[in-house]
Amino acid sequence: MDSLNTIGVAPLRLTAFIGIFVLMALLELAVPRRDPRTGKASRWFTNLTIAGIDSLVLRLMAMLAAPIAAFAAALWAQGQGWGLLNWLNGSQSGPGWPEVLLAMIVLDLAIYFQHVVSHKIPILWRLHKVHHTDVDFDVTTAVRFHPVEIALSMLWKIVVVVILGASPAAVLLFEVTLNGCAMFNHANIRLPLWLDRAVRLVIVTPDMHRVHHSIYRAEHDSNYGFNLSVWDRLFRTYTDQPRDGHDKMAIGLKHYQSDDPTRLGWSLRLPFTKPPQSPAPKRETAI
Repeated sequence: MDSLNTIGVAPLRLTAFIGIFVLMALLELAVPRRDPRTGKASRWFTNLTIAGIDSLVLRLMAMLAAPIAAFAAALWAQGQGWGLLNWLNGSQSGPGWPEVLLAMIVLDLAIYFQHVVSHKIPILWRLHKVHHTDVDFDVTTAVRFHPVEIALSMLWKIVVVVILGASPAAVLLFEVTLNGCAMFNHANIRLPLWLDRAVRLVIVTPDMHRVHHSIYRAEHDSNYGFNLSVWDRLFRTYTDQPRDGHDKMAIGLKHYQSDDPTRLGWSLRLPFTKPPQSPAPKRETAI
């Protein structure tokens, strides 16, 4: 398979990313939801540099002789006739919109499931908590994922794409949508309450996902969705509002309430360092 087919979609992804990122950043300036806890300079440098490293990792995976990329996997599965949807499609010239929509829904469910697992399995949580240690919540938080987690996420998507037989068009559309929705629901923007209520019936909103970045474990172990909000309601992982309210809630993780997460080296080393231990409870002294 010609890896240029995979590389050729990069300009489309990059254009969509830059356009949505700039739009969300401008909306954060125009209608901010919360006052930032720290300055932007160090945080944005760290988060965007991590995003650049992630992009390089995925680019290198796509440029291998046998590309390790979801879009490439979709091309290969289509050529081989592998996967459920390719079997059902048979000799037809290409997938119709119902099949594209179905593939996007199944892929979104797979990402929800991956997100839940990343919170439940300790070795995966060590990687994923790089995302959760961000002490503020804005559009750059959406791209703050450790490069190893990004690589593992791509491998998971490849497995799902091949088994499902998702078309290349569906995979490309899903990945662009996933990135766009992630930047939207991590953005520090204030939606009118009525609009938030209406949108979150289908799509995860910033207020809904901000709960997932709460310092309280019961809250950051909820609202796992990135695109569709239905999964959290269906699997009973939905939390409507944070206990401390959106303006006063603490963002991040309990043991990392410092400026350390704004530093690039610290953030990249975090999964490989020993987690801090909670202090042992004091024993009462007998009188």
